[in-house]
Amino acid sequence: MAEREEPWTIGRLLTWTQGFLRDKGSDSPRLDAEVLLAQVLQTDRVKLYTQWEDEVGSADRASYRDLIRKRAEGAPVAYLVGRKEFFSMSLAVSPAVLIPRPDTEFLVVEALDALKGTTTPRVVDVGTGSGAIALAIAQQRIDAQVVAIDLSPEALAIARANADRHSLADRVVFMEGDLLEPVAGDGPFDAIVSNPPYIATDVIPTLEAGVRDFEPHLALDGGADGLQVVARLIEQAIPLLKPGGSLLLEIGSDQEGPVRAFLESRGELEVGPTVRDGSGHPRVLRARRRSESSEGSER
Repeated sequence: MAEREEPWTIGRLLTWTQGFLRDKGSDSPRLDAEVLLAQVLQTDRVKLYTQWEDEVGSADRASYRDLIRKRAEGAPVAYLVGRKEFFSMSLAVSPAVLIPRPDTEFLVVEALDALKGTTTPRVVDVGTGSGAIALAIAQQRIDAQVVAIDLSPEALAIARANADRHSLADRVVFMEGDLLEPVAGDGPFDAIVSNPPYIATDVIPTLEAGVRDFEPHLALDGGADGLQVVARLIEQAIPLLKPGGSLLLEIGSDQEGPVRAFLESRGELEVGPTVRDGSGHPRVLRARRRSESSEGSER
């Protein structure tokens, strides 16, 4: 009598998939396997372990196989499941937007710190993508008036959906356009924040496949030196900031020197200490608009 094939239980699937993804170069094969299986089974990751011996049906196995194949080809897990956690919010994501990173939470923390002592602060998030930064600020500062700008209508559609999901649609205004042009006549603002495109054009082909092949180049490409968008943004931001208002920028880990030098070359700005991320890399630069009297003394 033929021996019965061992059933594909949750435990067996996870064990096999972990090894497969590890061989394909995933740096988090177990986590990837769990997140994708939980997605297929419409359950929580922790519940996979309480259902370890449950058999997974053929239809679910086929769906899981398809996701694992895409992950092995480099597709980011966040795009495969359609969401990413950021600042304790679950945000919808798609290839139209960058996947929010934990490092960008440092930018939100600094923005919230910059807004201390203000009432009904006016804030602009430039290049909002999924809306992560704008929505995190709006969620944490219920009196804030937030404008979120993006050049991509597809990205704005995702951001608006995330605002609806978190009941923030009445507190964040979304505008389509290039950098600060949509609010050029609407200043002054208490804070302008941005995670702008800052990767040099010729570096993009060298990025890991998940970023290079799947994330939007519009949100990555900072021009020949990686600083072209940053420089334009700084120039546009200065006249839109209130005296004492803050400009907060996420930067690449190798860009602290040139971006700081550019900020310091503008007498209207006072540049603060560099904020480093959890790995110790330079991550956020924060500059404050001087009062008109102090600007004059700097010239």
